[in-house]
Amino acid sequence: MVSDDASNIEHQEKIAELQKDFKFQLITASINGGLGNNLNKGQEAITTPLTLYVQEDFTPTDAFRKHFVDAIEIMREESKWDIIRFYSYLKYPYLKPYKKGFSEMVFKYWYYDYYKMYCYSDHPHLRRNNFVKKFGRYREGYNPPRTEYWMCVSFIHHKGKGLFFEDFHSLFSHHNTTDEPSTWDKKKWLQNSKNILVRFPRDMYRRIRYNMDILMFRKRKE
Repeated sequence: MVSDDASNIEHQEKIAELQKDFKFQLITASINGGLGNNLNKGQEAITTPLTLYVQEDFTPTDAFRKHFVDAIEIMREESKWDIIRFYSYLKYPYLKPYKKGFSEMVFKYWYYDYYKMYCYSDHPHLRRNNFVKKFGRYREGYNPPRTEYWMCVSFIHHKGKGLFFEDFHSLFSHHNTTDEPSTWDKKKWLQNSKNILVRFPRDMYRRIRYNMDILMFRKRKE
């Protein structure tokens, strides 16, 4: 399954050529509806029990095959897992060793590191076909970070359970370069600054805001 949101004509032509060789289902759009819309329409068209989600700027390494097979076996053996993550920019901070290189992602409100929010991520992962039914559709009309963020909140609210492959950098290479930049430009100086005058208030704000969003999300749902 390939979901394409109004790519340039030359890219659409290349995808059409690839489709002849690989026989995948292609979902297109006349206008770019944003990340949430693209994810929703792609997932809704899938009929297999499991979905391997990979964005176009990630390429699997030779090591991926074995661990992908392991992940499928785990999903088939134990229905409690909703997602198995293969890649991340940063290691999930609270992990409980499981097996075959995978660890369970643990979330507690009082845990200090605010990256505890990212039990879910749009990076390469395996998930069940009922994912959207259980956690809701992706919010549309938001920029990519906010779309992903609200799915993280929903995943926690609905008590999602997932695994994280600890040697994650060995499974995929990331090819997003300045020649083909992300469609969302983050203010990286603010998000990643190590200046204590920026970092401390930013970190405190995130810890409070993230927990409040989960609580308010629950209140709205109830």
